[in-house]
Amino acid sequence: MHSATSKTAGWRQNGKPLKTTNHEVIRAWIEAREGRPAVARTAGEAAVLRVDFGECEDDLQPVEWEEFFAILDGNGLAFVHQDITAEGLPSRFNKFVQRE
Repeated sequence: MHSATSKTAGWRQNGKPLKTTNHEVIRAWIEAREGRPAVARTAGEAAVLRVDFGECEDDLQPVEWEEFFAILDGNGLAFVHQDITAEGLPSRFNKFVQRE
């Protein structure tokens, strides 16, 4: 396990970010950071998954967890996240990537 001062704190020992498709893990991570499920709508029907942390982003639209996970699964996405920053604080780093 890495110490809080390690450059890779919150990341796996091999230096890769944490990656999951587990709905319970994703929801717990987002809620622990006071985030909410959201999408950024694009032209047409497409929606890009995002996490809304309440910062000023006009293009974000809140969605229910059911829709959020339907988009995640329907597009074959996984949630990549960091648990703790190098300073030992909860990290908000996250992104959505294709499942491998």
